Amino acid sequence: MSDTAAIEAEGLVKHYGKTRALNGLDLTVARGTVYGLLGPNGAGKTTAVRVLATLLRADGGQARVLGHDVATQAGAVRRVIGLTGQYAALDEYLTGRSNLVMIGELSRLTGRAARRRADELLEQFDLTDAADRAVKTYSGGMRRRLDLAAALVARPPILFLDEPTTGLDPRSRRLMWQTVRELVAGGVTIFLTTQQLEEADELADRIAVLDGGKLVAVGTPDELKRGLPGGHVRLMFPEKSDLGEALAVVNGSPDEDALTLDVPSDGGVRALRDLLDRLDKAGIEVAGLEVRTPDLEDVFYKLTEAAR
Repeated sequence: MSDTAAIEAEGLVKHYGKTRALNGLDLTVARGTVYGLLGPNGAGKTTAVRVLATLLRADGGQARVLGHDVATQAGAVRRVIGLTGQYAALDEYLTGRSNLVMIGELSRLTGRAARRRADELLEQFDLTDAADRAVKTYSGGMRRRLDLAAALVARPPILFLDEPTTGLDPRSRRLMWQTVRELVAGGVTIFLTTQQLEEADELADRIAVLDGGKLVAVGTPDELKRGLPGGHVRLMFPEKSDLGEALAVVNGSPDEDALTLDVPSDGGVRALRDLLDRLDKAGIEVAGLEVRTPDLEDVFYKLTEAAR
């Protein structure tokens, strides 16, 4: 295993009775990136996070976080990670400020340093006005922001976010995304599990699709989309006669009412140039075009369906 990767796993296995939640999981996460782990319910996403964060012990395989073995060096791993789960893990009867100060002191900060760090995070997450209210009075979005702030008290270089925007409204979700981007810009590595395909597309540098405890695909969002059949270029024509002439030059599916022709294509620059050159040489006028490629939802359903 490499000493340069932020997170590495080889052959991780985890059983719950007869159920194999992880079935030989392999992954590598580069430092300073967002690694998105996608999968349906029961795919093993949360189990993977819990094993990597030392909350569960694997039944087989090995994993390292910043070079520390999660099984034999759990204490060292915990000192370099932050973790937020699907539900905010906060004391509802304490104030937001008190929650952060308590976590700071548990992280071996002095009282003064813990209070200073709490104030910094309350301002960063736009919670200063609510700092001295009991957490039970917070909205769902405020709780999730405070939960993320709590995970950052000790400034960990690696952050595990297990479905961090579950239950958030669109505005709160966008604010969380912006926070993630800022953290990564500051050098933090983020391991993100999500069922929000738009979230993975927006944030992740690399995406792994997990199903049945195994990875069924890994790549950048664009690589995963390009690897799925179904992309095409939609050509638009000013006249019906132009559409008819185009059909004699390229193969595609015409819509005579809309004056469009869908031509199979991966949407790459070379393919587009070749297509337009052929039409231009034939003297056919094109009013416009749209490149349409499979989106991440298409990828997700295709891959998880194929794994069954």
